[in-house]
Amino acid sequence: MSATTPRAVFVIRETDYELLIARHATRDQARFFLETRGQKIEDVEARHAKFGETLRRARSSISTDWRQTLVKRADFDRFLFAPEDVVIAVGQDGLVANVAKYLNGQPVLGINPAPDQYDGVLVRLNVAALGKASNAVLHNDAAIEHRTMVQATTDSGERLLALNEIFVGHRSHQSARYTIADGAKHEDHSSSGLIVASGTGATGWARSIMEATGTHFDLDPQERAIAYFVREPFPSVATGTALRAGKLSASALAVTSRMNDGGTIFADGIERDFLRFDWGQRISIAPADRSLRLVVG
Repeated sequence: MSATTPRAVFVIRETDYELLIARHATRDQARFFLETRGQKIEDVEARHAKFGETLRRARSSISTDWRQTLVKRADFDRFLFAPEDVVIAVGQDGLVANVAKYLNGQPVLGINPAPDQYDGVLVRLNVAALGKASNAVLHNDAAIEHRTMVQATTDSGERLLALNEIFVGHRSHQSARYTIADGAKHEDHSSSGLIVASGTGATGWARSIMEATGTHFDLDPQERAIAYFVREPFPSVATGTALRAGKLSASALAVTSRMNDGGTIFADGIERDFLRFDWGQRISIAPADRSLRLVVG
């Protein structure tokens, strides 16, 4: 770590209770909304209170020598992460993926506030272990995984990073049309789009595609490699289905848009943070030049 006093940056997302209040304005209106659907607001409040207590305990476990700040997911793109920051994600696995693309080498500790709800693939620590783990990071004595990320670069120089996967397709439910090139092999496609996943992403969306199609790749989260999967390719006189999936390490996947309008590229399921991908535009997708430093013990 830097000689500068570290800053603990706690990253969170809104709880279900907070989102309900934001939508319905008052607790009574939120309660009425839930009751009409056979649900109780007390259950949502209990989860909200449990999360609040976990966050309080997490913040109190950090050394008093450290500085602290709190950032919500909606503000990640406006927050300036500093080199000396230690990022502490309190929430579900997806929160780590959400913040990863805004980092450049800062270590991330994931705290699972509800092991009965979240798998904890990326949020592996319980709150009782945070104090010891953060001190280990400070003294360069923490076990860290360097998880490969995926990078999409357009022919105009725009870039999009993902921890799990990059999606290329049409923003609506229309078929996506594009040309895909894997090395010397290339093919015109009409499909539901394609995803390009890292080893981390291979446990999520890519996993469901592999199980559905019977196509499997060994892809370790720290391996500098990616895998692509075409969703529902349609065979026709103009489009093929031979290039359905593949694993890449030494080369990039090249994709050229054949969509007059509506082509889109987004990362880790965040559709509002996208790049346009209309006719003639080209992208190259490969392992990123940076990785996520995930503290695992």
